[in-house]
Amino acid sequence: MIKRFIFFCINLLFLSVNAQNKADSAKIISYVDKVMIRANFDTNVENYTFSEGDEENLNETILSINNKTKASVSVDYKIISATLSFTPRFFPGNNDNERKGNSSYTNFSFRFFPQRFVQTLYYKNVKGFYIENMQDLLPGWQKDSDPYIKFPDLRVQTFGGSTAYILNNDFSLKNLYTQGEWQKNSKGSWVPFLDYDFTIFSNTIDGLKSKEYQYNFGANIGYFYNWVIAEKVNIAPYLTIGLGGKFTSFKDTLENGTMGPKQNEQYITAKGSGGLHIGYNSNRFLFGGKLNFNATAYDEKENSTVENNNTYGLLYIGYRFPPPKVVERNYKKIQKKIPIL
Repeated sequence: MIKRFIFFCINLLFLSVNAQNKADSAKIISYVDKVMIRANFDTNVENYTFSEGDEENLNETILSINNKTKASVSVDYKIISATLSFTPRFFPGNNDNERKGNSSYTNFSFRFFPQRFVQTLYYKNVKGFYIENMQDLLPGWQKDSDPYIKFPDLRVQTFGGSTAYILNNDFSLKNLYTQGEWQKNSKGSWVPFLDYDFTIFSNTIDGLKSKEYQYNFGANIGYFYNWVIAEKVNIAPYLTIGLGGKFTSFKDTLENGTMGPKQNEQYITAKGSGGLHIGYNSNRFLFGGKLNFNATAYDEKENSTVENNNTYGLLYIGYRFPPPKVVERNYKKIQKKIPIL
């Protein structure tokens, strides 16, 4: 599925580039002087895949949270974009607590767009996992009736960010990320970026606590293309690849209640992502959809791999309006103290 999607994006990318002439693409409509509110709905859920053995005797364990649909609300003004994400209980697939356990998800993120840089900062808190592929682990297990093995106290907290730089000055990545701009002519750009995070894994089983700290960083390169197929409609594919490092440090609680020795590990990580965005834009209303995939993997030991892969869809709808006087006035006060804003 992911391979076919990659090839589709690549073909569309090169067809788009060859089909467009080098018209004047400096015509970018900016909406920085308006407040924009967006509602987003997506199926990007947390899951981890642990694989052991060779290809012929591969054993996989998939940990997932009991939330299949995520909602988020974004507010944009000037060069700042802020988003709060959560998982509403009333959405289908978010409330099978009896069999899969109770999960919680919260994500705060901020994006800044100073000149040709894109700076992202976020905090994510996820708690409550279950083994999704029980049928692979227990013969005779029934999906519609039998309970899942649950880890209600497994918690993942992440403090992270990324720093990107747009090589083509005539290309608007803000058009694709937050719809804070509208690029009137088709154009693409290479975008190198760094990503980094500090993640805390904690769990309690039978009164025994364990905690692991992870430091992750990566260097990536991606190509983004904005194909304007009509005055108010665009199609935008992208692909990224990257390599990074992972440093872990953990201690387990022994049966006598004391902490075991500290253990440190280092890994090389491989990353990839891609997607396709289709959107409609007017001065006030905007809406669209995205299909994305993310893939991260590293070899924990020989014949043992940990992956965090997912393919997900996203729908969004937004509205722009002039800022209230109090917002405009307070922003100008802050801008005097922080000129970069």
